[in-house]
Amino acid sequence: MPLFRGANAKRTTRSRRLRRDSTDAERILWAALRARQLDGLKFVRQEPIGPYFADFVCRDAKLVVELDGGQHADSAYDERRDATMNEAGYRVLRLWNNDVLGNLEGALITIARASSLSPFTGRGSG
Repeated sequence: MPLFRGANAKRTTRSRRLRRDSTDAERILWAALRARQLDGLKFVRQEPIGPYFADFVCRDAKLVVELDGGQHADSAYDERRDATMNEAGYRVLRLWNNDVLGNLEGALITIARASSLSPFTGRGSG
C-alpha cells in the first residue's frame, strides 16, 4: 500500500482541523517556521504521512518535527509513527512543548541543525 496518494477529502478535513486546533507550542513554532523564515526551508503543518499526521514537515530536507507533551513519554504509538515516517524516507525530530515555549531560539537551532544533516538538501553536513 503506497504511503502517499492524491487529495483525499477526509484527510484534508482532518489536516485543517488539526491546524485550526493547534497547541500554543505549535502556534509559536509555526510563526517561526512559516514563510521560509528558518534558513529558507519550507515547512508545512499537519502533513499526512501514511496513516499519521506529522506536526511539521520540511519535504526538501525529509525532516519531520513533532512537538510532544508529557503524554508522549515512552509511547509505543509514537514508535510506530516514527517507524512509518522513517520508512517513507523522513527523519523524525521530537521536541518537547516546554522546549518551544521556554527556549524557542534553542528549538530553532536544533531544527536547523537537523535539517542540514539530510542528504536530500544538498546542504552541508552540519
